Amino acid sequence: MRALSTLVGSLTMLATSAPATLAASTGGVSPTAPGSSTSNPPAPPRAPIRTAPVTARSSRLAYRGPVYERTASGEVIPYQLPPAGGQLSPGTGGSPVGVTASSKPQLLVPGSLARYVRGLAAAPMSAPAAVQEMIWAGDQIVGLPYIYGGGHGSFESPGYDCSGTVSFALHGAGLLATPEDSSELESFGSHGLGRWVTIFSNPGHAYVDVAGLRLDTSAADDPSNQQGPRWRPLRQQNSGYSVRHPLGF
Repeated sequence: MRALSTLVGSLTMLATSAPATLAASTGGVSPTAPGSSTSNPPAPPRAPIRTAPVTARSSRLAYRGPVYERTASGEVIPYQLPPAGGQLSPGTGGSPVGVTASSKPQLLVPGSLARYVRGLAAAPMSAPAAVQEMIWAGDQIVGLPYIYGGGHGSFESPGYDCSGTVSFALHGAGLLATPEDSSELESFGSHGLGRWVTIFSNPGHAYVDVAGLRLDTSAADDPSNQQGPRWRPLRQQNSGYSVRHPLGF
């Protein structure tokens, strides 16, 4: 009789605890008796947020997401893409098909990376205004030919060399008052990689990475093999260059 009583008591305890066990195993809330309290174990601390330079790879140049345009009045509206194939014409000159040199749109895309849209760079919406202006300035000279010394006597030029291209973009963002050659750019701003903008320069060449795209007159690491100011994939390696960035960017 005592054994039977013990068995019944055990079954009763099992039936009582089953709902709580089931709730715990499925993520539910276990029932609690009136007046009692429960305390969950503290959540593990989150990993610290680490800021790092925005980067991109060649595959990211094929962008098919939404594109917007900032109008002259500052309104942001959906952008109507040019016809398929409306990209930079071959060679060292030309401009995007359907987009004249004097009316290149100020393109925007969601996120924190600049995107390649039919030969132009679309600025990321989450970037600071100066970074957006730098990208739109670069768009204005994309497609012009490479001219040695171009962009140094004046920011306005029929063509640009490497440092003239970088200077034009920085000037468009209000970060440079007069053009600088590649040697002068070695001491521009602050040392090291920037969050949004990084300038690579040595006595022979200069280019700038802006929000994940590279503005450069050299076709190194660029399958298009086109010379002159262009938006291109980031270089696979940047050894041999001074690495600088505008303060705050």
